[in-house]
Amino acid sequence: MSIRLGTRGSTLAVRQSRMVADALAEASGQDVELVEISTAGDRSTAPVAALGVGVFVSALRDALAAKEIDLAVHSYKDLPTAPADGLVIAATPLREDPRDALVARDGLTLAEMPAGARIGTGAVRRIAQLHSLGLPIEIVPIRGNVDTRLRKVASGELDGVVVARAGLVRLGRANEVTEILDPGQMLPSPAQGVLAIECRVDDPDLFDALRALDHAPTRAAVDAERALLATLEAGCSAPVAGLAEIVEHGQTDPAGEIYLRGAVLSPDGRVALRLSRTGTLADASTVGRLLAEELLGAGANEVLGVQQ
Repeated sequence: MSIRLGTRGSTLAVRQSRMVADALAEASGQDVELVEISTAGDRSTAPVAALGVGVFVSALRDALAAKEIDLAVHSYKDLPTAPADGLVIAATPLREDPRDALVARDGLTLAEMPAGARIGTGAVRRIAQLHSLGLPIEIVPIRGNVDTRLRKVASGELDGVVVARAGLVRLGRANEVTEILDPGQMLPSPAQGVLAIECRVDDPDLFDALRALDHAPTRAAVDAERALLATLEAGCSAPVAGLAEIVEHGQTDPAGEIYLRGAVLSPDGRVALRLSRTGTLADASTVGRLLAEELLGAGANEVLGVQQ
């Protein structure tokens, strides 16, 4: 009997899930079949911020809990920070490039965009950071899969789009990037570029097989970034950014060090709090929590519009 892997139906989701399926089949020696599941986020054209947290994962989790599938593959940044009853993240594979990227007409970079250029993106985090750059561009909120977004540039509807580079790499379209955006100007979403492989806690054999796909430094980075997000009590659609980088020192210091940057922005980008913190991999979650507390002390709630 084959292992049933639940996935969203977009080209990128299927590609990511196929990568996991192939790796799991090699690790376990069992056949793995993909089961496509439609989510509320896939069916709606409303802005992600209006749909709420977990809009791309709830249907997959429901199917997993109902034993209609055996595991699910998510883009980790889409997951709510609260755990789901009866489910566990069994593996976080090696992270793809977490940075954002610009795909623009005529090979242009952001700095080269003419006044009035139309740049499309869907995430309020990206919108806020684009505003904060003070460029004379028009920012256009958009929805849709990667192919849909890139077609808006090819057709001339937009002058460029900002998307996650990880998705372009996995789709084999990284050569279309005209500028990789430095995290100093466009800090990524927490867990961007990371996949979360989830199964039921009552399936220990599958959990053990999936552990072969886990990458410990990636898991530590995600723990720090999501602890930051959870402590701020901000959802995946809030203008909050975070990126943890791992420095492994080899045999002299096998634990390594984690360097976490976090940012909280007002939606219009006029106010931006940016702080950083370091710590050990073993204390990754603590590093994220403490950085969030520093951001809160600096006024993050006010920036996010939260009433105290």
